[in-house]
Amino acid sequence: MNPVKFRETKIVLKNIHRPHSRRLKTYLKAGGYQALKKVLKGMNPQGVIKEVERSRLVGRGGAAFPTGLKWEFAREAKDIPKYVVCNADEGEPGTFKDKQILEKDPHLLLEGMAICGYAIGARQGNIYIRGEYFQAYRILKEAVKEAEEKGFLGKNILGEDFSFSISLYRGAGAYVCGEETALLDSLEGKKGQSRVKPPFPAFEGFQNKPTVLNNVETLANIPDIILKGAQWFLKIGSQKTPGTKIYCLSGDIQRPGYYELPTGIKLKRLLIDYGKGVKGELKAILPGGVSSSFLTRKDLSVALDWPSVAKRGSQLGSGAIIILNDTHCMVDIARRCAQFFAYESCGKCSPCREGTKRTRELLTNITLGRGELSDLELLCELQEVMYDTSRCGLGQAALNAVRSAILKFRDEFEEHIRERRCRFGICPLGKESS
Repeated sequence: MNPVKFRETKIVLKNIHRPHSRRLKTYLKAGGYQALKKVLKGMNPQGVIKEVERSRLVGRGGAAFPTGLKWEFAREAKDIPKYVVCNADEGEPGTFKDKQILEKDPHLLLEGMAICGYAIGARQGNIYIRGEYFQAYRILKEAVKEAEEKGFLGKNILGEDFSFSISLYRGAGAYVCGEETALLDSLEGKKGQSRVKPPFPAFEGFQNKPTVLNNVETLANIPDIILKGAQWFLKIGSQKTPGTKIYCLSGDIQRPGYYELPTGIKLKRLLIDYGKGVKGELKAILPGGVSSSFLTRKDLSVALDWPSVAKRGSQLGSGAIIILNDTHCMVDIARRCAQFFAYESCGKCSPCREGTKRTRELLTNITLGRGELSDLELLCELQEVMYDTSRCGLGQAALNAVRSAILKFRDEFEEHIRERRCRFGICPLGKESS
């Protein structure tokens, strides 16, 4: 692909630089709600789902599950009522993509949800928004009110026999509620803890009824797919997972920020052309936030789509790309990742509850000069056990960064253990942890 195409392709962020972009008036001038009109006036629900399926759109929240297939499951489910739930929790460290849509183009999300509701036969949508997103919550609330007043939400939308309402629900800061079933429990007023799957939410979700649960960025793709067609979408980005992706760059990078680009852009090109290079010497990259595995300089040629990153032994996830330069101690980084997951574990299943705590203890001991070489094998084994036995994605991914740090930077771990020395002067070897 040529550089111009990479820069100019915008789908979910196409409106955010317009003056007063969050207002309904601005959205309508930019062609807003035309996709909903097209759906209600001339498409049947099955036709909408087929168009989404043909686009090969996959979830942008991390799991990359085929969106159209999820909608098909919910459509075929016999139980009623049905629900559309938007995951706007965005708790992955290093992720700040959905915030841009919520604050700058909220009607794009509302239109995508309404189209989904029509497709699966739902009359109610719920947006589960991160509790810390105070401004986004206020803007969304105003947008819902605007849409209701102008007949784009509520009863008999655009004069047709379709009614759809949207409610907002604020989370309380639990990282585990980014997992779909924990989110649903929280939405129902319960403690946010994962459910056993199956049954999957498409069959038994909110209030044990068929539910489509999609990420903000995923739903924001829907209006353009409907208006311009699946064939248009398929021509953008990687053929494996077409379309665009918002990549969030943070850490030791010259120009951190969010960049919507076609999927499949090379990691090196993203860092140089858009991030303007690394501050210092590149050491490690987390391509999908702290729940992903480390990549190194050897992986700069990887294409940024979900299958390609998976082949390198990591996970693209939500596209939270964290850059680390050579001033960081990887033992300290691994300990901090472990500390995060130990704090955020909901505690419902013992592999995650006990495994994250034990990981934190082992890594803390290594940073204090009390580690043993056998600890490294134990940590790798613990990662495999937690991946196989944890109830949800939090426990399954909690030790990805730790295990990959040990495998790719083992010399630093062995130096801490054998020599009781941190070459970076970061770890408090021989001292009590603060």
